[in-house]
Amino acid sequence: MGAIPESNVDVLIVGAGPAGLMMATWMAKCGINARIIDKRGTKIFNGQADGLQCRTLEILDSLGFGHRAWREANHMLEICLWNPDENGVIRRSDRIPDTIPGISRFQQVVLHQGRIERFFLDAIAEASDIRVERGVMPSSLKIDESVVEDDAAYPITVTLRHLTEEEATPKQSSTSANGQGVQDGIFRSNLAKDDTQDLLDTSKINAKANSEEVVHAKYMVGADGAHSWTRNQIGLKLEGDSTDYIWGVLDIVPITDFPDIRMRCAIHSANCGSIMVIPRENKLVRLYIQLTTTEKTGDNSSRADRSKINPQVILESAQKILAPYKITYRKLDWWTAYQIGQRVGTSFSVHERVFLAGDAVHTHSPKAGQGMNVSMQDSFNLGWKIASVVKGHAHRSILKTYQSERRRIAQDLIAFDHKFSRLFSGRPAKDVMDAEGISMEEFKAAFEKGNMFASGTAVNYGASTIVAKEGSSTEQGDGTDVSVANAKHQVISDQSLCSGITVGMRIPSHKVLNQADARPWHLHEVLPSNGRWRVVVFPGNTNDNRQRDKLWKLSEAFSARNSFLSLYNPKGARYDEVFEVLLIHNAPRTSVNVLDFPEVFRPYDEVDGWDYNKIFVDDVSYHEGFGNIYGALNISQSGCIVIIRPDQYVSYVGPMEEPAAVNSFFAGFMKEQNASDEG
Repeated sequence: MGAIPESNVDVLIVGAGPAGLMMATWMAKCGINARIIDKRGTKIFNGQADGLQCRTLEILDSLGFGHRAWREANHMLEICLWNPDENGVIRRSDRIPDTIPGISRFQQVVLHQGRIERFFLDAIAEASDIRVERGVMPSSLKIDESVVEDDAAYPITVTLRHLTEEEATPKQSSTSANGQGVQDGIFRSNLAKDDTQDLLDTSKINAKANSEEVVHAKYMVGADGAHSWTRNQIGLKLEGDSTDYIWGVLDIVPITDFPDIRMRCAIHSANCGSIMVIPRENKLVRLYIQLTTTEKTGDNSSRADRSKINPQVILESAQKILAPYKITYRKLDWWTAYQIGQRVGTSFSVHERVFLAGDAVHTHSPKAGQGMNVSMQDSFNLGWKIASVVKGHAHRSILKTYQSERRRIAQDLIAFDHKFSRLFSGRPAKDVMDAEGISMEEFKAAFEKGNMFASGTAVNYGASTIVAKEGSSTEQGDGTDVSVANAKHQVISDQSLCSGITVGMRIPSHKVLNQADARPWHLHEVLPSNGRWRVVVFPGNTNDNRQRDKLWKLSEAFSARNSFLSLYNPKGARYDEVFEVLLIHNAPRTSVNVLDFPEVFRPYDEVDGWDYNKIFVDDVSYHEGFGNIYGALNISQSGCIVIIRPDQYVSYVGPMEEPAAVNSFFAGFMKEQNASDEG
């Protein structure tokens, strides 16, 4: 046997589910040397997660394929609430919008996970030579703690084992449903035991799998699910509880007389439990069905006996809950069962070198439509930060903000999920004196409040090195200190300049027109996820002499050799390699033209000429009306500067008269690329 091959990689990603693929997409977009491995021999073809919240669709759109999901998915516009009447018979008691109107240009949709993974795979292939390496899994992990702060080091050593096709195929039971063979999803459920060690043991005695390699990595991301091998290797734990609620899931083409089967429904029966109805693409409907509570096992734990759960058992529960309506099926696409558990990791990384994302670091019930969304948003938050550090643009200090920001979100999610699951799984109150029952008014209120949280648009990151706002970074995050290290770089935003833009939240999207050609764009469409910071100047009406003077002074400051544009942009790089400077004014479009504005907003290239894609105007579109971004976001006519992170979250809002604050902000975490020779 020859020597085991060794190689170096900047980022090793373990797990090719949505969280891992999101990370790989960032690496591809940013040109990072990365590998992504998965122990499974194939991607998901049916079942699994399916809900896409509106913030997730905004993210997918920023990556270039949101339109594919939007077009293929089933759109959910309304939720019907069904509750027992005074005779215990279920009836429709209310209708509410599925997505709160106006919070995003997208609404919640459902599309099966396999298609979403396909979109990611296509985007990765289009941008890079990164490919998912399937049937490969790690067998050992070591971290050289003596060099974890050395930017040039590869402190992580991982041994990878290549599996045979048989080993890489998940063990599923084939259920007969009306004569059909249907693969279950138990192997991906939390009711299945972890099979990593089984796969390792099998591969050791299988001659065909006698293939190993050693990889040295700068960074590693474990996106390898609730049984995370990576989490176990680095000694991190999940803390929290399992509930006694067991839920079954059926993906079926229903045959039913229930009138709202093509609506999202929350159905509480009087005594038989609850159902969530999720209408899907291709006539499919997903039913989340409450089964019985668990029985204590011999070791006094409350794990469910999965051998007693099958599609027929789940269907019978559904039939009892939906009575007097009938439901059955001839086509079953997929099924699974799970026990609701709400846990969050004690830490999201070790040494800011090995990170955990998604189910590897938090678990909760799927009915709120959060699992896949929050998992992808974890690695969406982390990916650009790792890319910035690997490319030498930013200091490693920004990596601490991943835990501060995302662990706090996970904690908030579990608090929400704990309340939502109790309300959904509990028995409806018979009357106001029924203390043990669940108030349906309380359920509706929680549902409506939860819709804003679930949409993902309410995420508000705390003060940190990369979020310039008042308050304590430890109190606003998960307790991690991510404050600016050097007090002279501390800047605080002035929210009064645009009260509709909240520092720490994603910038809302409204229509603006390109000054050069009058084409309307959503603001988010000109903020694609490519790793760039955006410095957006809102100068107000530039026909006003005072505003025009401020704009020219600001442009002089941005063009100086001691400005962030000069100090932190790599020598020889394109002018917008790291920073993109955009302008959105509200003078009448026809009263000015592109060449009236300072050159910093229309950079010149010897080959491509002027850049016409960085100056926009808040004016009326011929075909799409008035975007009114100044009015909608309450932007002051005195103007302001807004710094937007590569993930579309707002870092800073300040006056046009203080360009030095922009320099100070970036000085807190960016690496100087070109020494300043001018004061």
